[in-house]
Amino acid sequence: MHVTHLSLADFRSYARAEVPLGPGVSVFTGANGQGKTNLVEAVGYLATLGSHRVSSDAPLVRTGAERAIIRAAVTQGERSQLVELELNPGRANRARINRSSQVRPRDVLGIVRTVLFAPEDLALVKGDPGERRRFLDELVTARSPRMAGVRSDYERVLRQRNTLLKSAAMARRHGGRGMDLSTLDVWDQHLARAGAELLAQRLNLVAALQPLAAKAYDQLAPGGGPVALEYRGAALAVRPREELYEVLLAALAEARKQEIERGVTLVGPHRDELQLRLGDLPAKGYASHGESWSYALALRLASYDLLRSEGNEPVLVLDDVFAELDTRRRERLAELVAPGEQVLVTAAVDDDVPGVLAGVRYDVAEGEVVRR
Repeated sequence: MHVTHLSLADFRSYARAEVPLGPGVSVFTGANGQGKTNLVEAVGYLATLGSHRVSSDAPLVRTGAERAIIRAAVTQGERSQLVELELNPGRANRARINRSSQVRPRDVLGIVRTVLFAPEDLALVKGDPGERRRFLDELVTARSPRMAGVRSDYERVLRQRNTLLKSAAMARRHGGRGMDLSTLDVWDQHLARAGAELLAQRLNLVAALQPLAAKAYDQLAPGGGPVALEYRGAALAVRPREELYEVLLAALAEARKQEIERGVTLVGPHRDELQLRLGDLPAKGYASHGESWSYALALRLASYDLLRSEGNEPVLVLDDVFAELDTRRRERLAELVAPGEQVLVTAAVDDDVPGVLAGVRYDVAEGEVVRR
């Protein structure tokens, strides 16, 4: 799969941009702040309905504009599709596929798939558990786009349940009469059902990633491992979804008193952790800076290998990542990704990009993208 054309309107710094693309390597170079990352961010948004840089859509719309549009022509084998997203901060986003009548934004998931390498990836190892949960959930959705709906359902139920618990906690603290919490049993069932489906997918994913991450780490840092991915939460092994449902229901029942006291849901996939181990120790807090980078890169390479093995090779995006790496890791990473069907690279200067990633070069400056 590869993107053959990218069109932007009022996205980030671009009033308008038309960028023809093709298979192989495309390198975008230019000084900082000229809009290189904005281009690959747009491709990533089509794949995930989110940005790797910001948590809301408002910063993605050019100052003074009401909306932004991302449009891409995509080819997979003999099939071509045109996918479009209209970003409307404060209102519902809109989507089109092949210029047809509007579809839900999440219906475009799976048309474009990406694996993104970026300086922010260091947070996968050094950051808080939320970074690793997001990594898992984005990859779960890339493997199975319908999981976007499951994740949305889980988050909606979690908000409703937390609202009920918070109200109950406030009532208790102010000496009021106890609230009627009979509906909590219903919310428990909804949360456990959506949570079990998400948890089953996460556990399956971690099991699939483990050997691939170990292989990738050894390729990047020979003899530096071993690495291990350990999922920690309500269940510690891959189980049938119905069994996970029962496990979560039991965990919610056990935690109910404490949850009512604290006014928040304490059990579920939103509280779980993916622990990354290097040798006998957790990578977070013990791995060196170089080891942490190798681990983060290994997770991305493992993601790429997994998606490719499942029949739809993703676009590889390397956003200013080479400037963060020493020469050895830079060259090794370049060698590993160079055979990809489509590789999009951003860099401040040409010298940051290893020679094996020659490809097509674009200069990016003052809102213009020019092929050399």
